[in-house]
Amino acid sequence: MKVVVVGDAGLDVVARHDGPVVHGGDTRARVRLTGGGAGANTALWLRAAGTEPVLVGRIGDDLGGRAVRAGLEAAGVECAFAVDAEAPTCCVVVLVDAGGQRSMLPDRGANARLSPADIDAAALTGARHLHLSGYVLLDPSSRPAGLAALTAAREAGLTTSVDPQSAALLTDPAAFLADVRGVDVLLPNAVELRALTGQEGVESATRLLDTAGAVVVTTGLDGAAWAGPDGIVTVPAEPAECVDSTGAGDAFNAGLLAAWLRGESTEDSLRAGVRLGSLAVSRVGAQPPA
Repeated sequence: MKVVVVGDAGLDVVARHDGPVVHGGDTRARVRLTGGGAGANTALWLRAAGTEPVLVGRIGDDLGGRAVRAGLEAAGVECAFAVDAEAPTCCVVVLVDAGGQRSMLPDRGANARLSPADIDAAALTGARHLHLSGYVLLDPSSRPAGLAALTAAREAGLTTSVDPQSAALLTDPAAFLADVRGVDVLLPNAVELRALTGQEGVESATRLLDTAGAVVVTTGLDGAAWAGPDGIVTVPAEPAECVDSTGAGDAFNAGLLAAWLRGESTEDSLRAGVRLGSLAVSRVGAQPPA
């Protein structure tokens, strides 16, 4: 089953620090260089969930870009990349505290220059579904490419999903909801849901059913919920030690979408998402083990 992902690919510099970061001073940390980018993360977890992912994005013509492509292709992800000679490959500094919670300093690099021309119709041929990372829509420079991807997917008869990705960047919720109107599955976390609806609680997801066919909300330690025309279905979280929360939402999306596209029940699809999300937080880095 072929699934197209449109989103960022890059490198993460993950720094795990046990104490507060000392402004203007030194803070000891354990640092690793890993693959990253919400699009790449989701594609790799989709591959781990048994699908055949194609990742549409943009990388720099540099050492980082070549490393990113090589790693993805070695893991079984087809890369439909535009190569940018004028911008570097995306790099994100990820600060992970002792509780496993992450803060990010992103430079989207070439990803920010994704354009409608990069949405190759050939990449959609034979696909069942297109998943779009919200980072593409939330950056004015790449937003036209995100809109083009959704339009191309609908014209090709694919189902679609969007993850808003960042509550902090949802400065114009009405505009974002207008951009994603008609998607089959909208995938916010609880904080993003509050940014979109102005209300607390998963029940507010039903307010978005005039925008999306279903709204699936991740709620951290409380698990996940699916809001659809037939009501709300919830599942609990799975026990897991949170080592690094980076990419947990991307992993959840992959598990849920792979199960849903196979025709599994709403509850089983949620459980599949929670399972991969729990696996993601239990290890360093945003991507599945090689």
